[in-house]
Amino acid sequence: MKDTMIREHDRVVLKSAVPAEGLEAGDVGTVVHVYSDGKAYELEFTTLDGHTAAVVTVEAAQVRPVRGREITHARELQAA
Repeated sequence: MKDTMIREHDRVVLKSAVPAEGLEAGDVGTVVHVYSDGKAYELEFTTLDGHTAAVVTVEAAQVRPVRGREITHARELQAA
């Protein structure tokens, strides 16, 4: 089954870690740009107090849309 189309401003979940930025699978980010009709995305990850923690570009296979019955989980961001 194909995932729902991801658009700008959607929240998405990382399916794999981005160690260089201290991001882990399961972290939730916001799409700030869609590249090549959804082949890649620029994502912003923020701390719970609203500060930008990372902005990264990932391939479509590295993210998925959030699901209706999921909740967010807090963790301390480790320095990259």
